[in-house]
Amino acid sequence: MGPGPSDVSPRVLASLARPTIGHLDPLFVSLMDEIKGLLQYAFQTSNELTLPISAPGSAGMEACFVNLLSCGDTAIVCQNGVFGGRMRENVERCGATAVMVEDDWGAPVDPHKVAEALKNHPEASVLAFVHAETSTGTRSDAETLCKLAREHGVLVIMDTVTSLGGIELKVDAWGADAVYSGSQKCLSCVPGISPVTFSPRAVERIQARAHKVQSWFLDMQLVMGYWGGDSKRAYHHTAPVNALYALHETLVILQEEGLDNAISRHQRNHKALVAGLEAMGLSMAVEEAWRLPQLNSVCIPDGVDDARVRGRLLRDFDLEIGAGLGALAGKTWRIGLMGHASRQRNVILCLNALETALKAEGYALDSGAAVEAASDYYQSLTGS
Repeated sequence: MGPGPSDVSPRVLASLARPTIGHLDPLFVSLMDEIKGLLQYAFQTSNELTLPISAPGSAGMEACFVNLLSCGDTAIVCQNGVFGGRMRENVERCGATAVMVEDDWGAPVDPHKVAEALKNHPEASVLAFVHAETSTGTRSDAETLCKLAREHGVLVIMDTVTSLGGIELKVDAWGADAVYSGSQKCLSCVPGISPVTFSPRAVERIQARAHKVQSWFLDMQLVMGYWGGDSKRAYHHTAPVNALYALHETLVILQEEGLDNAISRHQRNHKALVAGLEAMGLSMAVEEAWRLPQLNSVCIPDGVDDARVRGRLLRDFDLEIGAGLGALAGKTWRIGLMGHASRQRNVILCLNALETALKAEGYALDSGAAVEAASDYYQSLTGS
């Protein structure tokens, strides 16, 4: 129950054991087409260039930047946590200039600051931001940020590593251009795959490049030949066949549940967890309107040892929660309720375990109040 990887469904684990076939086998090509359609559903897009990069989310991030930026370009980069900083690194490694829009860690990206940056930098060709900041548990208003970008004629690069499958994400309706995610968060697949999608505007930009993409492996003009729409595929790399079996299965599970139902499930379990945490006297680190239901950032009480509590949870309860990162290190815990792990029994387990660990630290609380509060919330939904 940390910031990822999340628990993996037994169905997904079983899919990994299917026979390995060739990466250009007709059966695998058919599977590629199915994965593409399932990813389009998850991203809520009709983008033709939608595919899984054969590497983790960091490679998906790099693929977006190296394909859309060239040396001398300017990108406006929003940072309100760790991963906005990684966006900046990618911009600079492309030889481009990063104009930073910075907000407090734990706060959403401020659209007014973004509007001002776009106004002051008409030379910018890209706006980059993190939809769901994993390091803080904060959601930003992606729809508004995409609208601002369109008004100023710049492309949007959006990090959805922690949001895909967990909260509302509408790539086409919002007008995002290059969107990347990860397999190991709310999709609850094994780590190592990065779903990406590129809009027709982004594809036009890629095809109009004056210079080759600096990364051969992540050059979308080459990758398109392998993941293209026709039956004749050009060899680019050996795809991780069994990992893609797993991605296919997890996307089928998402489709079976329904995207709206998955989003509602994450929200329901989040609210129960928060009710329990607050009954223990703990406070959340993010304002309610901007909290991620799949990644709950909790303030560590004064006098409580961060590492000792997490160590006790892991040792005595086989339960992992995440530490704070960067400016929030030692100040917050990150409790994940992602994908397959977002279940009522996990909420109750976490609250029971955390109560025991906090008591061992000498933290005063009402025994059983946390589980009672969470249970009351669940019962209020059923009317029983």
